[in-house]
Amino acid sequence: MAKALYRKYRPKSLAEVVGQEQVTTPLISSLKQDKVSHAYLFIGPRGTGKTSVARILAHEVNNFSYGVEDDYVDIIEIDGASNRGVDNIRELREKVTIAPTRGKYKIYIIDEVHMLTKEAFNALLKTLEEPPAHVIFIMATTDAYKVPVTITSRAQTYTFKLASPEVMLGFLKSITEKEKIKITDDALKIVVKRGGGSFRDSLSLLDQISTLSDEQITEEMVISALGLPQDEKIHALLDAYLSGDVVKITTIVKELLSSGIKADTLASEIISTIIEKPNSELFSLLAKLPEVKAPFAEAKLLVALSDALYTTKPQRTLEPQQQQPRAQQIPIPQRPLEPQQKPEIQQAPKIKQTPKTVTPQPSENSVEPTTPSTSMNKPPMTVFDWDEFLRRVRELNDAVYLQLLKTNHTLIDDCLNIYPEKKVVKTILSRDNNKRILINASGGSVKITIHEVGDLPDTITKDSVLTKISDIMGGEVKNDGGENPFGE
Repeated sequence: MAKALYRKYRPKSLAEVVGQEQVTTPLISSLKQDKVSHAYLFIGPRGTGKTSVARILAHEVNNFSYGVEDDYVDIIEIDGASNRGVDNIRELREKVTIAPTRGKYKIYIIDEVHMLTKEAFNALLKTLEEPPAHVIFIMATTDAYKVPVTITSRAQTYTFKLASPEVMLGFLKSITEKEKIKITDDALKIVVKRGGGSFRDSLSLLDQISTLSDEQITEEMVISALGLPQDEKIHALLDAYLSGDVVKITTIVKELLSSGIKADTLASEIISTIIEKPNSELFSLLAKLPEVKAPFAEAKLLVALSDALYTTKPQRTLEPQQQQPRAQQIPIPQRPLEPQQKPEIQQAPKIKQTPKTVTPQPSENSVEPTTPSTSMNKPPMTVFDWDEFLRRVRELNDAVYLQLLKTNHTLIDDCLNIYPEKKVVKTILSRDNNKRILINASGGSVKITIHEVGDLPDTITKDSVLTKISDIMGGEVKNDGGENPFGE
């Protein structure tokens, strides 16, 4: 049986480790000077070489020759996930007093150390505080924030990082030459992208596609084998989202899903595309896509893209020179305050000669128009225009503008009602300085009320969105009582 590439090309010395010079250089120097610490903590993403470096360091400290299959009694590997209890650590504490058999040191490698219980950490702490002279601990974790500071403060900490695309591409090219794998650069770049900077993940993907052809492996072969959407489809989907073309959105999504691409994979590719080419108009979508996962992954994806169901946007593309401010949302009237009184949608505030018969009571977050500061003075709007309001806010404060993109709104008489989608948006917009920015942007022409999260107008409901999606997709989309497909 052929050995997997990630095992075959695992480094056997610190000098062979690729892309982690910030770790290997000081370790090599400390070994040369015979200045070895009693405890090390290796932190970083998965697949970056933490365990490999721990094993290499354990062998080099004892001057053992290193082979992947070697088994030395003085090097003990412990899986923190399956040996996480206090009893396991107490047993370890009893054994550390035993002197090493062959080497100078007895070395304990604890992988995924963050999985230990609080009691286990407390038991380990005592040994780290007063370790026997012949014991070295090498701990590795992907979640450093879960390791108590009492542990980290007693160990030398080294941070591993994901490899850059350039480093990973060069590394994979050297492997393909050694393994005589014929593959185009474009196809190899897909492997680099999907590997995400992880050496183990990238080598596993290369191993997977290496048998696709005896001739040359092309970009199209890799896309098909990994079940990935083509870049053109992703860009077309984002263009449709920006232009508010719901039919095109659902058509593209349906085509991609029917071709065998999973909803979470599609969401991941969209996220990567947005991050590679940031566009503030897509940030609200970027916030929703991580929620696309089972159950109801397809429904969650459609809901994330369903902003176009109640938002109209001007036609635009992903090109920077064609970007425009976010377009005006379609206002949705609230329930009438009185049977005889009906709210007007997006009309200019009317100047009445007689007092109103019904005066809605503003909420605690209502902001009465005040005289704008001279430094931020904006003329009042004769006819309130949400698009113009957004433009003015963006001129005054870009951060407040970005938060407004995550809201819905209605205009009833001379009161602009703003409905935040999340608590953090409501908190930011409710700050006094930011309220003044909103007032100045309107020119003091309207009252501004910032509602609580969940106070959305009744005409936009989860059921109505699912119904609309069902009509477009030509099938029924239901929430069968499982996890909320809206990610709430």
